[in-house]
Amino acid sequence: MSQIENVSNKLRSQVLIDALPFIQKYHDKIVVIKYGGNAMTNDELKQAVMQDIVLLTEVGIKVVLVHGGGPEINAMLDRVGIESKFIGGLRYTDKETIDIVKMVLTGKVNKELVSAIQLHGGKALGLCGCDGEMILAEKLQGDIDLGYVGEIKKVSTKPILDALNNGYVPIISTVATSTNGQTYNINADTAAARIASCLRAENLILMTDIPGLLQDKDDDSTLIPTVNVSEVPYLKNAGIISGGMIPKIDCCVEAVRRGVKKTTIIDGRVPHSILIELLTNDGVGTQFI
Repeated sequence: MSQIENVSNKLRSQVLIDALPFIQKYHDKIVVIKYGGNAMTNDELKQAVMQDIVLLTEVGIKVVLVHGGGPEINAMLDRVGIESKFIGGLRYTDKETIDIVKMVLTGKVNKELVSAIQLHGGKALGLCGCDGEMILAEKLQGDIDLGYVGEIKKVSTKPILDALNNGYVPIISTVATSTNGQTYNINADTAAARIASCLRAENLILMTDIPGLLQDKDDDSTLIPTVNVSEVPYLKNAGIISGGMIPKIDCCVEAVRRGVKKTTIIDGRVPHSILIELLTNDGVGTQFI
């Protein structure tokens, strides 16, 4: 064996030893991952995410994957000649659009993710919020009519727990149903936060295209590693939390206040960022506690 190979094996052993306390910490615990952004559209990053999830399940961590699919929905709407419209960061969803959303999220994106997990040796089960009335919703009320955009009223964890207890990774697309059978489009961050809180998850991870919460939004070196939820109003008033970060961080705060141990915003552009967050001392991104 060459000296280089010997050093490499020592490093591999040390990595595993260093990860052991975190594997023990999360063993048999639930981690909810909201999957989106560049990690969902870049194939290399996508494969890294799938590998991370399979590895975590193999060491006894129960992973729930919640996904959106904005780029795929946009592409299909373009194909059929329907304009994509967004109001306040939410997709305006008319009757034609909700049919496209349901078709793309549940029939295309969801099943592709199931296949990707299984190609890496894992077991996955594709679900949507309509299955088993997992996510019951009503029309989102507000000053502006967003069409068939829903507000979550109830989450039933039984379909998710049934999948986990039988060794599957539940992969959940965020379309929901109402008590009268109407389908609604649900924001994936919001759905992930509510699902995590109802499962009393150990951690909720939101994958994004930024390093986390930055003191200066134009300087990645100003990452804020930890935020207590009580600090969030001050950070909003100071303009540190602004724009598109507001709804994401509101989801983090809601999840923590509803019982999730911690939530983390991580950079999905970094390969294996999920493993770095869960199985290292420093983690990655910004955690809310």
